[in-house]
Amino acid sequence: MSIFKKILTAIRGGATEVGEAIVDANSTRIFEQEIRDAENHLTKAKRDLTDVMAKQMAAAREIERLKREVTEHEGYATQALEKGNEALALEVAEKIASLEHELADQQGAHDQFATNVTRLKDLIKKSERQVTEYKRQLSMVKTTDSVQKATAAITDNFSSSNGKLLNAKESLERIKAKQQSFDDRMKAAEQLESETGDSSLEAKLKEAGIGAKESDASAVLARLKKQ
Repeated sequence: MSIFKKILTAIRGGATEVGEAIVDANSTRIFEQEIRDAENHLTKAKRDLTDVMAKQMAAAREIERLKREVTEHEGYATQALEKGNEALALEVAEKIASLEHELADQQGAHDQFATNVTRLKDLIKKSERQVTEYKRQLSMVKTTDSVQKATAAITDNFSSSNGKLLNAKESLERIKAKQQSFDDRMKAAEQLESETGDSSLEAKLKEAGIGAKESDASAVLARLKKQ
């Protein structure tokens, strides 16, 4: 193989790789579009099916008309024979033969339409079930793709931002330390107030038995007995 041919082969191989990479990168979008295309084809198939069914109905009506004509002309032929007019009966019989030939053609067309309608209905039902299944799979593929992207993002962020995480941890610790310091100052102020205020002095006097004594039910009852 010449160098030029090798270069062309390499270019074709590279183009194939690029094409495959593009397809892989847009595989979900391609799959979704293919489902939409299938649905459009199904819609057209249903319209075509209605045309075939309409032709089947028309053939069925024509069959019924021809049958009525055959029956009618058989009556004419019988009457001609009863009247001894065999030539007229033969002419009517030729008409009947022509009608029966046409009837056979219409019956064949009708049967073919009926067969095609049944087959097309089955194909459409199978295709609709397949499209429904593909839609379900598409939903799962999209969900899986989103989860994988989220997982990759978390992994990348974690591996590339350890410094940011440490900074965030330090900030959190500073906030907690500041809040703890505030709580400590509040507790200290409450403790100081209890030690230096009037309420502290009253508590100490009461403990020493000095000052006004609170009356209770027993003291009141003793006082009333002495009166």
